[in-house]
Amino acid sequence: ELCFVHLAICSLPDIFVEAEQQTKRSSLPFPRRPAHTLFPSVVVPLFTTPMFRRRGSSQQQQDQEHHEQQPEAKAAVGLLSLQLNELRVALGPLSGRNLIYCTDACLKRYLEARNWNVDKAKKMLEETLIWRSTYKPEEIRWQEVAVEGETGKLFRANFRDRFGRSILIMKPGLQNTTSMDTQIRHLVYMMENAILNLPDGQEEMVWLIDFTGLSFSINVPIKTARDTVTILQNHYPQRLAVAILYSPPRIFEAFWKIVKYFLDPKTFQKVKFVYPKNKESLELIKSFFDVDNLPTEFGGKATMKYDHEDFSKLMAQDDVKAAKFWGFDEKMASAATTGNHVAGAAVAPEPESVA
Repeated sequence: ELCFVHLAICSLPDIFVEAEQQTKRSSLPFPRRPAHTLFPSVVVPLFTTPMFRRRGSSQQQQDQEHHEQQPEAKAAVGLLSLQLNELRVALGPLSGRNLIYCTDACLKRYLEARNWNVDKAKKMLEETLIWRSTYKPEEIRWQEVAVEGETGKLFRANFRDRFGRSILIMKPGLQNTTSMDTQIRHLVYMMENAILNLPDGQEEMVWLIDFTGLSFSINVPIKTARDTVTILQNHYPQRLAVAILYSPPRIFEAFWKIVKYFLDPKTFQKVKFVYPKNKESLELIKSFFDVDNLPTEFGGKATMKYDHEDFSKLMAQDDVKAAKFWGFDEKMASAATTGNHVAGAAVAPEPESVA
């Protein structure tokens, strides 16, 4: 899908990290300021503890330094807890799938997406809950979008990156359909699937986009591109860890270097350009992936080849797993995997309305 090109180059920053470019000058008073601005020395100590003793530093010195950091670290954790509680109270009582969706990790992503502004995070999250109640992304079944995956233009890799994150492999050059609505549903389905398969404690995924064979002969309607961007930007905030653009047209990188002056540095750093014949960029991709798992087409050693039948079986299993996670009727979910698919509201009960 050429919309992937728009997402990867023009819209990708807006999609996942739009919050990093908005609300930079928050007028809200303490305690709604980001924890890292209040306690800059705790950025790393907050979530990690030293595993190795620094050379030339005694254990006593390190213990003292760690002890000195503890008050600020505890204060930062306390501030985050306050913000999470404030947002949860603002949302009001939740039930059903809304309650399942609104974990502390979820609330934290929406707070980050709105620069820790609780009111704006609440508005954004409520809009997502309304969207999910109508679009029902968790009810999309593989059989509904399987035709989109026949060429392997978008699928979840059978390996993770070095940080345990799910990987979506995209090959826009393998476009095989013309239904824009189904293409969007396919993308949403794969986003939900990647999230479903994230390990505990991990909220982000990786996009590995292969531009080999890409043709610019097909134009994507502006409305389709806008709808796709809106969904990913507004309803999947803080989900992208990094996007690897493999063998893109050189003009893309030139354009990106111009755009960077208008972007937050964090946003810019999320997009990496990798070229097959460039040793430096190949080393870059290896820093994210184990070469033994990375397919040869991306400079790795694995001989992975997309098999639509095998992938369909995997997605059928994941559909059952998703049904269990969201509390669907398990028999209905199982029926969907055996060819007796019932779409829409029949697959699961109507989601609770936003409280």
